[in-house]
Amino acid sequence: MIERLKPAGVVEPRGPYSPAVRAGDFIYVAGQGPIDPATNQSSFGDIRHETRLVLMNIKRILEGVGSSLSDVVKCGVFIADADDFAAMNEVYAEFFGEQKPARTTVVAGFVLPGMKVEIDCVAYRPK
Repeated sequence: MIERLKPAGVVEPRGPYSPAVRAGDFIYVAGQGPIDPATNQSSFGDIRHETRLVLMNIKRILEGVGSSLSDVVKCGVFIADADDFAAMNEVYAEFFGEQKPARTTVVAGFVLPGMKVEIDCVAYRPK
């Protein structure tokens, strides 16, 4: 069974996609950018600011569907500048600590000029 999920209080999708999709025991969270959920507007800044905001948005989505960061098994991290890797990684480690999911990090261009990071993830949460 596949469920398209949009928990209350999360950032509004910027296109035709669901913030999260449950497929069986897995939850797929769409790529999240640095959007302030209070204003639903982009909040660009340094890589630490953007990474923190992105991971808070992911955390909010996961909690809204009955999951948590500790359930995350895989993340895809997309950064605009390879020089930002170390700073992004510091903030990322604050959120995941010892619960280290598998991860891929890619340097990529973004549709929104000025955006520095986008992260998506997959969590395992049996019903």
